[in-house]
Parts: sequence; C-alpha cells; structure tokens
Amino acid sequence: MIKPRGRRIGLIRLSAIGDVCHAVATVQALQRHAPEDDITWIIGRTEAALVSDLPGITFIVFDKKQGLTAFKNVLNSITEPFDVLLHMQVSLRANILAAVVPAKTKLGFPKHLSKELHGFVVNRRVPMPETPHVLEGFQHFAYALGVPPFTPIWSIPISKADQTWVRERLTTHQPYVVIAPSASNSERNWLVDRYAALANYLQAQGYAVVLTASPAQSEVALAQQITAIAGSDIINLAGQTNLKQLLAVVADASLVVAPDSGTAHMAVTQNTPVIGLYAHSNPQRTGPYQFQSLTIDAYHRNLQRLFANSAKPTPWGTRLKGAHLMKDIALSEVIAKVDEVLTGTPLRSDLNN
Repeated sequence: MIKPRGRRIGLIRLSAIGDVCHAVATVQALQRHAPEDDITWIIGRTEAALVSDLPGITFIVFDKKQGLTAFKNVLNSITEPFDVLLHMQVSLRANILAAVVPAKTKLGFPKHLSKELHGFVVNRRVPMPETPHVLEGFQHFAYALGVPPFTPIWSIPISKADQTWVRERLTTHQPYVVIAPSASNSERNWLVDRYAALANYLQAQGYAVVLTASPAQSEVALAQQITAIAGSDIINLAGQTNLKQLLAVVADASLVVAPDSGTAHMAVTQNTPVIGLYAHSNPQRTGPYQFQSLTIDAYHRNLQRLFANSAKPTPWGTRLKGAHLMKDIALSEVIAKVDEVLTGTPLRSDLNN
C-alpha cells in the first residue's frame, strides 16, 4: 500500500540533549496526528546518537566541527524544498542554517522568545505564552500545524544489546538510584561532599548508587571524587556509557538525582522520577518537565536576592552566574525529596497524578 503524500516538514533542533528530548515529544505528536507527513529532522551529531533511530523520521546530521562544510552537507541532503520548516532553535548557528534551508513557510518563535537574528530567518511566528517551559514552547509548533493539545509522551528505542549491557552490570544491584552529578557548566554542579553524603544515605536505605557522566575528563574526575569521599560501594559508570546505554540505565532506575543536565531530561522520557537541582536556570522553564514538584529550586531564592532592588522584571530566560549558588541547596532538602519518592506514595509522573 502506497503511503498518501502529506506535507514535507523540516525541523531544526541541533542541540542540546535535554531540548532534543523535549522536541521528540512534539515530533511524535505530529506523527500520531498526521502519519502521512514526511518529517526530516536536522540535528547535531552528538544528539543524533540518542534519537536517530526514531521510526518514520529522516535525519540529517549537522556536524558543527565541519564548519562551512556542515551547511553544504545539509543542503546537499535536501532533495526538494520543505512545505514547512519548524525552526525550533534560536542560536546564531541554527539561525544561519534556517536561512539557507529551502522551505515555503518557516515557523519560528515569537519576538519575546527570539534572539540572535531569529526573526530575520522566519516568515511566520508561532504564538506562545509569555513564560512557557521549553517543552511547552515546542508543543506550540505542533499546534500551529493543526495538532490538538496533547500530553507529551515518548517512545525512544533502546536496543536489546544496550539493555543487556546495562542489566549485566546492574541486575544484581537492584533497586538502584542514579546520581548524574555533572551539568554542562561545572558551576551548576552540586557540592562534591553533599553528593557523597547523599550516596551514603541512599545506600543506608537499601539502594545501590550508580554514578553516570560523559567521558569528559572533568566529569569523570568529579565522579571519582564523589566515590573517594563517600568511601562506600558506589557503582561508577562515569565515562563508560554511550547515550543509548545511559538511557537504559535511567530507564531501570528507581530515581535520578541531577543538576540541570541532559540526563535529567532523558530520565523524563522513561518516566523515571527526577529530583532536579537548580540554582542557575529557571526550573519552571528548563526543569524535568513531568517532575516539577520534585525540583529543588534555589534559582528563585537567588533571583530574589540578586534582583531585590531592581524595578524591572527579570526576563524569563535569565540565567544566574556564580559558583557559590549551588551551596543554597541543602543536603536535607534533597533527602526530603528522596524520601518522598522512595518511601512515600508511589510517584511516576506529575502528569499522571
């Protein structure tokens, strides 16, 4: 049976892991609403390793390390103009890419959420609330294409090989809690001694503790410091997993504890409870979407202190700076949330309550 031709839809969301996870929910809502549409996603090389096996989607990988060649490779991969381009990123690199990708209609963010010349490369802006969560902003791109309001759900494949890799290492340690201590910016990491104390507390409650991180030297070193200070039998997988294996790790976890990081949002796609540790970015905008009630929010405490004397409202996307800000998250706050999840009423998702 020949698939009826629908719209040719292009999508630009190059990075980062968390935002790509948000975008998956919108893309899969589009697929459910109009399966005849042909969707092509232009995505970063690292992020493609997580989602490029999503069924029914053509992926074009944009490798920023290639410089101008990356733009040429994308254009050479597009056989005909898109009917509509969903331009879901406001970085300068993404905006330059959107400017050269051929499309009849280019949908972008409204003015209050635009930057880096975004408005010059789109010809239609998507209406959105003044203060949306990133995922909610992405949802409005789907609404602009006729998709009715939807609750985000995810279906990201995990191969049997990746599941087996994880279970061979963790099956005997069930149940376990994942601590993913590293954010993309090190000043957003919680304190090493508090991570270690949390690990010891979790083990005292009968849970194994698994540390995860990218292969970056600084992240591996942080995990090693936590293990050394804790002095307990932590399972350190830092630098040892690819993104699919990491997804399998968080899928089987009882809980994930993490600062503002991609791992936190990967856990959301698996409906694994996440305690987010936030002091620099607004968790109402970028926090683990389905588990907002579990977030430790030092951001608004810091925001109030830093801008108490300002007559102007702070922009929705304001990021705070300072290596000291994470000190405002007390160990006792995190343990209280841990107890809420592990010993309280079973919780899998705010959206399911």
